[in-house]
Amino acid sequence: MALFTNALTDFRGETLRGSPGFFRVGRTHAGQWWLIDGSDRPFFAKAVHGVSAQANGVHDPAARLRSWGFNALGAASGRLYLEEGLPFLATVDFGAKATPVHLAGVRLPDVFNSDWPKDAQRRAAEVCAPLAESSEVIGWLTDDCPGWPSAAAEERPGLLQVCLSLEPGLAAYHAAWEFVCALYGHAINGLTRAWGLTLTNKESLRAMTRQDRGIATRGYRRDDERWTREFAQRYFSTATSAIREQAPHHLVLGCRWGGPVSAALRQACASVADVCFVDHTEIPDNGSAPVMVGDFSWVSARFFDGLSSRRMLGPTKVERMLRRGRLALTRAVGHPAVVGYAWSRWHDRSGELPPFGTGLVRKDETEAREHTELLTAVNDRVEEIRGMTLIPDLA
Repeated sequence: MALFTNALTDFRGETLRGSPGFFRVGRTHAGQWWLIDGSDRPFFAKAVHGVSAQANGVHDPAARLRSWGFNALGAASGRLYLEEGLPFLATVDFGAKATPVHLAGVRLPDVFNSDWPKDAQRRAAEVCAPLAESSEVIGWLTDDCPGWPSAAAEERPGLLQVCLSLEPGLAAYHAAWEFVCALYGHAINGLTRAWGLTLTNKESLRAMTRQDRGIATRGYRRDDERWTREFAQRYFSTATSAIREQAPHHLVLGCRWGGPVSAALRQACASVADVCFVDHTEIPDNGSAPVMVGDFSWVSARFFDGLSSRRMLGPTKVERMLRRGRLALTRAVGHPAVVGYAWSRWHDRSGELPPFGTGLVRKDETEAREHTELLTAVNDRVEEIRGMTLIPDLA
């Protein structure tokens, strides 16, 4: 189905982002966002993360991808992106080497350290510069499943609590304490009253964090959101600037989160990136900015009908899971803000069994047909789905 008679004239010029001859993104006069490939053709990314070839294997992963209707490689796809001629998502991983903020599951660079911009430039020069002229790069991810914390809860410390508990030699530690002191004064009793805690000194807070005991009071959550926004804005503005310095023709796709994160994190990333990864439940209603569904899979609790154990599911429940997942993906594909999606995994995780494996390929390299057949059916209809003037209610 031909959606465009002349790709560039169908797009609003002021919305175009990127360089001619490389992947760009733009919005049509009808209000629909699309990627645009180096030949100025509309492109909807259908990718899979972690694609790899088995040593001495009999299956060609690129051929399999194409046969299932996929047209791109997702993050963590080894050297296949250099060998198979498929467009791909490239990743910098700014936190791959230097992670001084490393506590309670959080692994991040110290963005308050004066060396952070130089470290980011060095990392981007190392990773981005060799691919700067590649027209097969769809765009750059700052990170692949980094150590950002999820929203603060009793079982997991938030980012502000982590930074307040770091070693005193780190700039983020001093910046965090300056932040709370500006709000509540230098006496710790002002902080404890605001957050509804009983703490005698800084060391008692550090011990709480090392025990993975989080603070989830209303007062703390308010301050944690403000601090997270400040930290994330410093991180993503510097990381994005470094990518654009070293690969000026390529799009910046933000971060592959790898799990739920706070709204403050997503907003800080979206404020500087060209396209942002989102969960399929987080697609903006107004479609004012382009997004990519970053880690889609229907093998997740939200599609299991609320049951506590996957083993309790019979054939009818499995069918319901697959049906709900297919409809959720179809709805996402048809949304005017969405320019692509990526299935979460190529191989099953260790211990996963059909039909609840998350990969498209099992450990023995056989095809997970319960997934691939449905995905192929959706992939082959993307242009048709996106050609609809209205997205039907598929619930």
